[in-house]
Amino acid sequence: MKVKQISLTENNWSDSIGTIHLNANLFLLFISPQFNSKEDVLSALQQNYPDAIIVGCSTAGEISDVTVKDSTISLTAIQLEKVTLKKVAYEIKDMHCSEKAGEAIADQLYSKDLKHVLVLSDGLNVNGADLVTGLKSKIPDVSITGGLAADGADFNQTFVINGGEIVDKTIIGLGFYGDSLKVGYSSKGGWDSFGIERLVTKSEKNVLYELDGLPALEIYKSFLGEEANNLPSSGLLFPLSMRTSENAIPVVRTILAINEDDQSLTFAGNIPQNSYVRLMKANIDRLIDGAEDSAVSANKNLNETSELAILISCVGRRLVLKQLVEEEVEVVRGVIGKKASITGFYSYGEIAPFGEFSPCELHNQTMTITTLSE
Repeated sequence: MKVKQISLTENNWSDSIGTIHLNANLFLLFISPQFNSKEDVLSALQQNYPDAIIVGCSTAGEISDVTVKDSTISLTAIQLEKVTLKKVAYEIKDMHCSEKAGEAIADQLYSKDLKHVLVLSDGLNVNGADLVTGLKSKIPDVSITGGLAADGADFNQTFVINGGEIVDKTIIGLGFYGDSLKVGYSSKGGWDSFGIERLVTKSEKNVLYELDGLPALEIYKSFLGEEANNLPSSGLLFPLSMRTSENAIPVVRTILAINEDDQSLTFAGNIPQNSYVRLMKANIDRLIDGAEDSAVSANKNLNETSELAILISCVGRRLVLKQLVEEEVEVVRGVIGKKASITGFYSYGEIAPFGEFSPCELHNQTMTITTLSE
């Protein structure tokens, strides 16, 4: 496996693409919505690498080596020698098709030697938790990681890259096949819970109506104080920790929208009725420690041999860490060593297992790491 990782700007992209010098069969592109020449970049890649698979998505910040940038493209060219690839794109009408989409993608990718699936999805029209449920139902023994495309902190429109096309309402599944692929993965948060745990008494999929029989938005606003005036974006600073049963590991859920009329909150993943939720708030040191824990966990099987690390972190972490945001990427570099190239993006949702022996989940507010080598 040979990897070339570069950060493209509006001024240098044409020259930078000329420095790749690999017989690349896969390109990963994490693209700022503000990058104007994206169509030109894609057509140049298609012209120079007609047989390569090109996938990617829009971001809330591009990770390239240990930097976090805006208005760029984090481009990774990968030459796989033994591993084979297959790309599937599934167009969805709305959120209600998300589970069916996951099943269809998994069905199309499945084969005895399927080793790993990387998923890049529209970030606003897909229910990420249902997508993961659909994928897991068909390929329970295959590792799955990925993320939901982002649009800065604007939540207006996201896109994914399917070959030479920039599309929305689409989910890309990329299958990696063959025993020569080695994969590591992990997802860790580092938020602090506070306040009492409350019972979800009324919800439907990812819309929460009542906690302990009271209107959800009213309760949530009472915790936020003045920050309630800045909803829904301030909701990224106060996610919920949710567990579906007494013994379940909690997952984190972020607010996407609020509805004053019915006092409901819409989340990036499902909040099942009778689950338990607690409010969380940021602790900067613990967020950075969470990124480090994630790297330790993702890298433990590969030691220092991973050749590429794909980091998918949450837009909410970026808003909290502000100018310290590169510290969470630097601690990952410290763990995985100097050899691996690092790429990634800030997302609207992260897809990964917590660690080696746990099932894949949709997360919010985590640093999710996938390490690959051949």
